[in-house]
Amino acid sequence: MSINKIFYVCGLVAFLVSGCSTQKTNEWFVSHNGNMPTEERINQIKVGDSQESVRRILGSPSVVVSFDKNTWLYMSSDIKKVAFFAPTEVDRDVLAIRFNDEGKITEIERLVKADGKEVKIVSDTTPSYGQKMGFFRKYFGGVGQYNPFGNVGNPNTF
Repeated sequence: MSINKIFYVCGLVAFLVSGCSTQKTNEWFVSHNGNMPTEERINQIKVGDSQESVRRILGSPSVVVSFDKNTWLYMSSDIKKVAFFAPTEVDRDVLAIRFNDEGKITEIERLVKADGKEVKIVSDTTPSYGQKMGFFRKYFGGVGQYNPFGNVGNPNTF
């Protein structure tokens, strides 16, 4: 057998073996996102602790809920992305800590991906009242208002 055939066979075997998938190969496509503290740190907090002690032990939360400043969320998720396929969420972990008005913990809740619910997106629109732009106002309403040099020479503007 010639040396060229040996290289050809070795290259072909290497190419075929590289296509074999293992769990380690699949982990290359998974990205971890979020700020989830370790179990050891989570176990250090308990109902009645203050916001400052939680911040000291767990760090800053991923999110403070907009409508309820007394709810802190620590979240993490694993997202799998492969080539041009849509990303899929493999795992999700959420730690919700609720405080009372005095800043003391009242509830600690742990949620995983299985606890999630599908949210239906509503495509309704809110009507806006006012004038409807006609054809001429829409396409010719800005004619004469363009000033490429700004308000140069006008002392009333900055």
